[in-house]
Amino acid sequence: MIFIDACLKKPTPYTPVWMMRQAGRYLPQYMAVRKSVGGFLELCKDFRKASEVTIQPVEILGVDAAILFSDILVVPLEMGLDLEFVAGEGPKFKNPLKNLEDLKALSPEKAVKNLQYVYDTVALTRQNLSDDKALIGFCGSPWTVATYMIEGGTTKTYAICKKMAYSNPELLHEILRSVTEATKLYLENQIKNGVNAVQIFDSWASALEESAFFEFSWKYILEICDYLKAKFPQIPIIVFPKGISGYLDKISGNFDVFGVDWSTPIDLAAKKLGQKYTLQGNMEPTRLYDKNAIKQGVSQILEIMKNRPHIFNLGHGILPDIPVENAKYFINLVHEMSVGK
Repeated sequence: MIFIDACLKKPTPYTPVWMMRQAGRYLPQYMAVRKSVGGFLELCKDFRKASEVTIQPVEILGVDAAILFSDILVVPLEMGLDLEFVAGEGPKFKNPLKNLEDLKALSPEKAVKNLQYVYDTVALTRQNLSDDKALIGFCGSPWTVATYMIEGGTTKTYAICKKMAYSNPELLHEILRSVTEATKLYLENQIKNGVNAVQIFDSWASALEESAFFEFSWKYILEICDYLKAKFPQIPIIVFPKGISGYLDKISGNFDVFGVDWSTPIDLAAKKLGQKYTLQGNMEPTRLYDKNAIKQGVSQILEIMKNRPHIFNLGHGILPDIPVENAKYFINLVHEMSVGK
């Protein structure tokens, strides 16, 4: 698999490419399947339909890897928090965590068992996916998942969970430890059922100042990496802490690929981390609205990453109103322009 070779710094005939959120709303085929089951969570829990939409971008766009269709919040959902997705507002937990008693009512062990529909999606997808295409499993970082569990949904200020970090750090660490234990076993089961690599999304890493990031986020990401590498040394691990370009000098750990978000100059990431890790990324997602902007972005990044281990991706998820034709153009262009680089 060219994607796995790139993760492991092996030579590849061209630069492999995939997109975060590639199984999603910009594809009419995805919207048709989602409509047929009723909603987002229903689609996550229907392993046959979830597998179908996981494979769609591979068949439609020609990406080099499929990423499991699911959501980072199925872990706290199955731990016992009441989750719903509200149109126009996003995910909402009706009973966010406020104290230790709330946390003790949740069960990491129950979550791992209840997530069988995800493992079934993985197994069916790996069975139906072409042998030369990788299947990526994923999770949210404990910090990112915990922010939703504490805030009750999306937030612009992170005021409740950051207040906890400074006024009651012991409670926040207890929450993070619980999510970490569930996440270790969750990813282990994804691997046992057939994923070829895993990615840890730390979408809200930039909400934390430097010392807090390493205490409340990075520490737990590394714990997950160490756990998985001890059991599955051959499985590449991708980390994606978004918005931490100022902390790159202090980034190290037992993983293979560092995901570079669009706000971090990839030449900076290459200078700081390119000797240790394969870099993934990092074209600005809104470039996909215009083919000239796509060509310029692809050309610039490929030139910077010439002769370096690299997986092409966007610097965050593809947006829901991107024309499918432009997404296809992007994937084809990366393949064509990177031959021999």
